[in-house]
Amino acid sequence: MAFLPAANGQGYLDSPGVLQLIDELVNEENFDRQQLRDWMATAQRQENIIRAMSRPAEKVKPWYQYRQHFISELRIAKGVEFWQQHRQTLERAEAHFGVDPAIVVGIIGVETNYGRNTGSHRVIDALTTLAFDYYINDEPRESRQKFFASELKNLFLLAREQNQNPTALTGSYAGAMGWGQFMPSSYRAYAVDFDGDNFADIWSNPVDAIGSVASYFAQHGWQQGQPVATRAAKADRFDGELDRLHRPRQTVAELMAQGFTPLGEPRQSLLSRTALPLSFEMEAGTEHWLGFDNFYVISRYNPRTKYAMAVYQLSELIAERYSEVGAES
Repeated sequence: MAFLPAANGQGYLDSPGVLQLIDELVNEENFDRQQLRDWMATAQRQENIIRAMSRPAEKVKPWYQYRQHFISELRIAKGVEFWQQHRQTLERAEAHFGVDPAIVVGIIGVETNYGRNTGSHRVIDALTTLAFDYYINDEPRESRQKFFASELKNLFLLAREQNQNPTALTGSYAGAMGWGQFMPSSYRAYAVDFDGDNFADIWSNPVDAIGSVASYFAQHGWQQGQPVATRAAKADRFDGELDRLHRPRQTVAELMAQGFTPLGEPRQSLLSRTALPLSFEMEAGTEHWLGFDNFYVISRYNPRTKYAMAVYQLSELIAERYSEVGAES
């Protein structure tokens, strides 16, 4: 697919990449060509989206600042309130999918502050801008452009499958939608109708949003009731890789032999677990952690160690507070 910038003020219909995308949807998915042209004629380039994509918080903020953005007394309290309000749905999702309620609440808390900030960008604008105008210093981000072009296809497929208007759906500057911020392909793969009304409404229905987040985690291998991460100490002699996000391969016993040692838990119960050695920049010094398989599963939602740790720590603080105040406020 050709990734050429849209002509200034001309919209996207004359872009070779857009024309090819339309051809592919017509030939491979049996879309109506004129309908696709009508939808794409509404797409608008959004410069603020490109600026936002160029400076994601995960890259530009140290951990201690990033953490403050997502973990606050108010967000913990609102998380407990959300859990209390949707306790039965969270328990049903846990029973059906085997995913702990705290992690579902943590994801929705970090992603949209419990549905308060789901994004106001038209998804068609976001995905089209990033598929065909995502340039940094005049250089195309081709791998990312291909990703967003694929998501644009999935937006049209989603709209047809769910009888939605693709020009009306809104979301984040990256095209993520609803309470749990699903990309179109994730919606098609993991969203569920959890209240039985024949529509997986992740935009305005917290029941479907809860079920869909739990579905996502279940299909990515969440291990119910198992640890996510634990604090660790790093010896000077440790020379292994830090902060590489992949499925954990080394056991805790192997990491300990290299000088990366868990703190605060009985070590015997952890020795055979596989883990990732992690580091997080604090105002004074560095915190070290071990991230287990469930930590890696969180990172499948957003492949950044800071993101996964924020979700984990928020979920732990909410669960602790919820256990103190109980199911009823």
